[in-house]
Amino acid sequence: MQSMTSFPRTLVFFDLETTELEPSIGDIIQLAAISGDHTFNVYMMPEVAIDKKTTAVTGFEVKNGKLIQDYLSVSKMTVTLHQALTSFIAFLRSLKQPVLLAAHNAKLIHRHKLEKELYRCALTDQFKQLGPRFLDTCQLSKALFPGLGSYKQNNLSYPFLGKINIAHNALKNATALQELYSCWNPDQESVIQYSF
Repeated sequence: MQSMTSFPRTLVFFDLETTELEPSIGDIIQLAAISGDHTFNVYMMPEVAIDKKTTAVTGFEVKNGKLIQDYLSVSKMTVTLHQALTSFIAFLRSLKQPVLLAAHNAKLIHRHKLEKELYRCALTDQFKQLGPRFLDTCQLSKALFPGLGSYKQNNLSYPFLGKINIAHNALKNATALQELYSCWNPDQESVIQYSF
């Protein structure tokens, strides 16, 4: 098995929360990442309304012009999408290069959403200068542990970590994903196979 420290790229586990339960179509309202002890976490005021179903599941809503999660205001921490993505790129630059961005369903959702918003903010070139690659931990978990009933991240937390993860908080999800990866301790060949 390959430890996180000996992999040739710095692993950065990231997640995002959006205004829709289907992340590929909504506005990003939270972007977070973790790499070892280094964390990144920002909130953005959405340009579109947060879907009622999303509020029921995640606790995110806009009331009186303020972004709230679980009845607590996070408005003092909100930035524009451009500021959030610029800060995210700076966070990635602060880490040992090159980086491998790991997310559950990275191939289907996270990479496309992130790249779409980077393009929208004219930050694609700055991001690509980092030479990032992506790792889809959902596909990795299917290869490492065939036959599980579910490969949703929150369903993987209990059997591997002994705790339930139902958080709809990008930083908590990214942290849980880092813990899962550490528990799985995949070999370098498997990681490379599910990186793109």
